[in-house]
Amino acid sequence: MSQTVLITGTGRPYALGFNLVKRYLEAGDTVFASIRRPSEALEELKKDWPGQLEILTMDIASTESVNAAAREAGKRTDHLDLIINNATTASADTEKDLPDFDLDLIAPAVNTGAVGPIRVVKAFLPLLKKSAIGALIVNISSEAGSIGRCYRTFYLDYGTEKAALNMLTMTLHNWLKDEPNINIFCLHPGWIRTNPGNNEAPLIPYEHAETLRNLFETKRHDKNGPVFITYTGEAYPW
Repeated sequence: MSQTVLITGTGRPYALGFNLVKRYLEAGDTVFASIRRPSEALEELKKDWPGQLEILTMDIASTESVNAAAREAGKRTDHLDLIINNATTASADTEKDLPDFDLDLIAPAVNTGAVGPIRVVKAFLPLLKKSAIGALIVNISSEAGSIGRCYRTFYLDYGTEKAALNMLTMTLHNWLKDEPNINIFCLHPGWIRTNPGNNEAPLIPYEHAETLRNLFETKRHDKNGPVFITYTGEAYPW
């Protein structure tokens, strides 16, 4: 059965979000792909999938922008079956240790990378509630957000935003416990080649997107399993 999917952070053709869009389109689904700024690659993809790919402009750091995008989506569909919160951020200082890190960069990162996905959930919740197959929310997190496995001295912004996203996801999981039609979890997707030239990363975005697409379907109705998992489906330490 085809579904209607919203994926955020989809503008870069070599990154995970764009390749998730491609995989869901190829599976016959209707995809709402959100971007903060225009993406030539996404516009080209839309030419290949007319009527199946919808592009939304949305800045997840802005409640006004997210709410406007939700209203626009509501004009084009009467439901959503899946949200993949893939959009994130990191500052220019992200690989610096404390002495060289501008601490004023942490709050904006948390606003985008942690609060942003929850803005999306809140704004699109009415459409999720209308899913006929049971709606799923996937928040793309990271091993960098694991406090139990933390080993770095840097990622003061990125690690903090992902740890906060994990907490918000678990809180929403508790809130949705008695909601039979909506499930939520967060994912450490693995080390993916999301930047040109990053050939050390073992996971290729297009191939990995299909692995994740299949994994997500196993979690759609799994309210009792782990809430923070790896791309293999195993629990990851908070």
